Amino acid sequence: MKRQFKRLFLGAMTVVSFPSLTMAQTLDLNLQKAIEIAIAENPTIKIADKEIQLKEIADKEAWQSLLPTVTGQLALQHSIQVAAIKTAMGEFKMGADGTTTASAGLTMTIPIYAPAVYQNMKLTKEDIALTQEQARSSRLDLINQVTKAYYATLLSKDSRDVIQRSYDVAKQNYDVVEKKYQVGKVSEYDKISAEVQMRSMSSSVASAQTGLDLALLKLKVLMGINTDFDVVINDSLKAYEGIITLANAEASEGELENNSSLRQLDMNMNLLKRSEKILRTNFLPTVGMQLSGTYQSYSNDDWNIFGYKYSPSSTLAFSVNIPIFTASNWTKLKSNKVKMEQLADTRTNTSRQLSMAAQSYRKNMLTTITKLESDRQAVMQADKAVSISSKRYDVGKGTILELNQSETALTQAELTYHQGIYDYLVNKADLDYTLGRE
Repeated sequence: MKRQFKRLFLGAMTVVSFPSLTMAQTLDLNLQKAIEIAIAENPTIKIADKEIQLKEIADKEAWQSLLPTVTGQLALQHSIQVAAIKTAMGEFKMGADGTTTASAGLTMTIPIYAPAVYQNMKLTKEDIALTQEQARSSRLDLINQVTKAYYATLLSKDSRDVIQRSYDVAKQNYDVVEKKYQVGKVSEYDKISAEVQMRSMSSSVASAQTGLDLALLKLKVLMGINTDFDVVINDSLKAYEGIITLANAEASEGELENNSSLRQLDMNMNLLKRSEKILRTNFLPTVGMQLSGTYQSYSNDDWNIFGYKYSPSSTLAFSVNIPIFTASNWTKLKSNKVKMEQLADTRTNTSRQLSMAAQSYRKNMLTTITKLESDRQAVMQADKAVSISSKRYDVGKGTILELNQSETALTQAELTYHQGIYDYLVNKADLDYTLGRE
């Protein structure tokens, strides 16, 4: 499957990269292909993937804080007039006027105990997990949008086909009635009624085709392909009758555990807990070591630094930084605690709303299931009524009004049936998205 999609994707990329070929290329599309291409091409997914890369770089920066840092220093100081120390024993110059001092050194600092760095390292890993979940949410949202746009395209396509068939029948009826009118077998009223029915359906066909074009345009945009790309869909809503089952609408325990919004709220709570630990490190000491080495040359009479006589020196120092009192540390802890409480309330409210939404989608699906069988029977009865009214009119026992009404009823029954399948599929797609089903 992956190899097949790779060939398909490369073909699609060729068309997208060369707009001059878009009118000559076509793509046979189904729901699975539409989703795969959208995930590969939609900019939203690419942005989410790059955000993960940024977080992974930040993770490297966190543990790199434990590595030694090395700095170099170069200094050249010319004393115009040096200070003097005056005491009761006399005056002592701290060097010589008009001389130059040169120095060069390296300093290496190594953190030995840095609790904030350790917590930051854990924080970045949790932040990566949150970003990955956000990317998953973007994929689920895109899949949901593409799925519903695909179903909307099928609804527009099936509706167009139903109206087109109705127009063809109306056109045939008009041709028959007109011939009968020419020989005086039917009244002018029948001819006018048949013509009105035909022209009305002709206008409906144009509107249905416009709706199909707009649905296809939206689907192409969501897929991230060129809008001039020719897409062919050999699919219909009736093909999805097999997945319309009560099992899809049944509730299960812990069904919201995969919902991306709730998972992100839980991960944000973990980040706040980690932030609290980082804030508490402000009360802990830090230990560091510093090693430095320097070459210096004092009181030189000229500027030839390469001719100076240098002497080396080095130091090793350990430092312990002990925080005693910083008032803002306590304030930050209280602020973080309030944020955690706020987030907990938000999660509770979000969970209730999602549960209500899931129940609503299920009820809509159950309602549609009960209606579809009735709608299916209505289509069969309406088709039978068209056949009967057509025969009655042919033998002169029926009227053109009966014929038009029966055809209109069949068209409406078929449109209602397709709308029912569409409603079920859209509610199922929304339920899958709410429950975080991949």
